Amino acid sequence: MVETEHDPLHIPHDEREESYYEKRIIGLCNLMMDKGIITAQELLDVLQENEELNPSIGARVVARAWVDPDYKQRLLANGREALEEVGIKIPRRLQNIQVVENTGSVHHVAVCTLCSCYPIPVLGPPPEWYKSLAYRQRIVREPRAVLKEFGLELPDEIEIRVVDATAEVRYLVLPRRPGGTESMTGEQLVELVTRDSMIGTGEAKAA
Repeated sequence: MVETEHDPLHIPHDEREESYYEKRIIGLCNLMMDKGIITAQELLDVLQENEELNPSIGARVVARAWVDPDYKQRLLANGREALEEVGIKIPRRLQNIQVVENTGSVHHVAVCTLCSCYPIPVLGPPPEWYKSLAYRQRIVREPRAVLKEFGLELPDEIEIRVVDATAEVRYLVLPRRPGGTESMTGEQLVELVTRDSMIGTGEAKAA
């Protein structure tokens, strides 16, 4: 799977100053290590585990849902159970990952307006633009305009639904399967699924 690198909001990636929240997280980690609540090795283990998570995990889930109608229904009915069914570990503190399906009449796009809650178990760490205040505020107020900046222009007749994540529930968008892919294998379909299509700021690649 080739991950898209859209950053229409021009959030700087390199040599940027740590954000307020990043500084707080670093301070909290240092405090927990000072108090013996967590060791440096345990912290490194968590960071390494997160680095191994990436959008290819979610892409395989999407591809399976495209070819297996029964699995798709289980995924939409109970995301957590369906993800765990294929071996994806969901942290106990995260009650659920809700899967919402894009169709010919409805297009979902995910955001976390309060902070940057994101389905890390299936997509890995969030992109910088997802955490930015600009995206979090604008996608709710003017979703069509923001999606257009991502290169996604939707017809007026398609309803756009913005789904807002919380600390307990995250969202995974199930993008529409591209036309002309009926003869493709699951592995081939995985290559069409992008990170942005699973957030809703893009669509799956054409075959």
